[in-house]
Amino acid sequence: MDGKAVIQENGPPVVSWGPEGEKEEKIHDRGKWTNKMEFVLSVAGEIIGLGNVWRFPYLCYKNGGGAFFIPYSIFFFTCGIPVFFLETALGQYTSQGSVTAWKKICPLFEGIGIASVVIEAYLSVYYIIILAWALFYLFGSFTSQLPWTTCTNFWNTEHCVDFLNRSGSSSPEASDNSTSPVIEFWENRVLGITTGIHDLGALRWELALCLLLAWIVCYFCIWKGIKTTGKVVYFTATFPYLMLVILLIRGVTLPGAYDGIMYYLKPDLDRLKDPQVWMDAGTQIFFSFAICQGCLTALGSYNKYNNNCYRDCVALCFLNSMTSFVAGFVVFSILGFMAQEQEMPISEVAESGPGLAFIAFPKAVTMMPLSQLWSCLFFIMLIFLGLDSQFVCVECLVTASMDMFPRQLRKPGRRELLILFVAITCYFVGLLLVTEGGMYIFQLFDYYASSGVCLLFLSFFEVFCISWVYGADRFYDNIEDMIGYRPWPLVKICWLFVTPGLCLATFLFSLIKYTPLKYNNIYVYPPWGYSIGWMLALSSMICVPLFMIIAFLKSQGSFKKRFRQLTSPALDLPQPKHCSEGVHHLGYSPPAKEGRMNLEKETHL
Repeated sequence: MDGKAVIQENGPPVVSWGPEGEKEEKIHDRGKWTNKMEFVLSVAGEIIGLGNVWRFPYLCYKNGGGAFFIPYSIFFFTCGIPVFFLETALGQYTSQGSVTAWKKICPLFEGIGIASVVIEAYLSVYYIIILAWALFYLFGSFTSQLPWTTCTNFWNTEHCVDFLNRSGSSSPEASDNSTSPVIEFWENRVLGITTGIHDLGALRWELALCLLLAWIVCYFCIWKGIKTTGKVVYFTATFPYLMLVILLIRGVTLPGAYDGIMYYLKPDLDRLKDPQVWMDAGTQIFFSFAICQGCLTALGSYNKYNNNCYRDCVALCFLNSMTSFVAGFVVFSILGFMAQEQEMPISEVAESGPGLAFIAFPKAVTMMPLSQLWSCLFFIMLIFLGLDSQFVCVECLVTASMDMFPRQLRKPGRRELLILFVAITCYFVGLLLVTEGGMYIFQLFDYYASSGVCLLFLSFFEVFCISWVYGADRFYDNIEDMIGYRPWPLVKICWLFVTPGLCLATFLFSLIKYTPLKYNNIYVYPPWGYSIGWMLALSSMICVPLFMIIAFLKSQGSFKKRFRQLTSPALDLPQPKHCSEGVHHLGYSPPAKEGRMNLEKETHL
């Protein structure tokens, strides 16, 4: 049958058939990054965030210091880089968001994209809560005396001891029940934390206003799409590094910093016997690299077809891990100082929880001259670290939605309304997390919804789909068509064997040796609390088998015909000159180096 396929400047040809067999031509204007730097900074802003300053040091602290580097390094080379590259290359090749990209590669595994959207939605709700906390601290820094430096405030208890000024007659002596003003400000003033998840208490209206401000800033960073996102990240992705270097210099000059750094670097090999250490290592790689969250696919989809995504991905992975490593020096040098001041072991100097960055770092700035200035700069850095990760995540969620419903959402003004709807919805759901018991819900989101078993589960199916269903050799052909050469063979070996095996083994092992979540290593959640957590985790994982069943029910013909149809790539994907499968679906073979960008505007089929 005669017809025409329109080759777009911004993506592959989009061809569909009408109900009467007549060909319809549609051109979807998705846009592209203006230059490579916008893509690199956007990805860096997404993957380099609060997790590097808060989550990575916390996991090191929790898992015995330097012992954590061994499983972390293994997951970095065998899972982190291969899957990071896979998702980015998939988005660049298909020019689609997370859901439609997987549907084009293999309709049977569309559920992978749906699951990533579910995780993105959870992240959009709870990740921004940390920004609300940081804003609260930032506003508290504009005072003559930082509110977390003394024990004379209305939120302090009789156990509060000002360790910096204990020589004063009004300060009580330290005891086993003593707490610092920094910890009491965090627990009593910021959180107003209750005794458990069963008691949510009242809404913290100050935090609710901070959360509202965070969402307003996030909205205006992305409301015009990648045109604004690509410009904003020039500042938000680079400024935090300046502050991190300054805090590092200050941290290593504090007394006791050496002991903290040694605790950070010296491995406790006995901890490697604990499966939770391996679970946390894999989780940190997938979480900090934004793997299985759909973000990499969406960001890669705005690349030009011939962009060298392989080189970009390797560089970004190393940059992310080095940032985490350096941030660990900052945190542990300060923990060593705090341990010396309080005459306590480093392992007991601070609570092991999400509040680590809101205890150790505020303590550090009080040691500096002009502490109010340093406090403001630090929390501005923290806000920027979290802000670009947050608005890029929302941008990718919107991208996936617009690619799924292009006719309805790609009309003038619809994008702004969609982002506004997402922001308002996530804000009202997030109000639950800024109640007095909201910290317990926050931990459920963090431990179950967007990390842990669900990320390992999805990563297994991602690699399995590309390697064994679509074909690793065929995907290598696609990559060669885009960048002009084939990546290192070890990446393909990881896709085929190492990555799925390691992910599956860690996933199963973590289920067998499952350790229930505890707040501050003390509070045990009630059974219904754990049920909510597992419902959050299963809500994303169930999408993979569920949409497999739905796809089979929607298709027609014998089982063999349905399976073949559901495992075949879409017809509108560009095919390399030397396709491993020997099939050119569109009847043309774009040059290996130029790809589809240099094709004629119209190609007869």
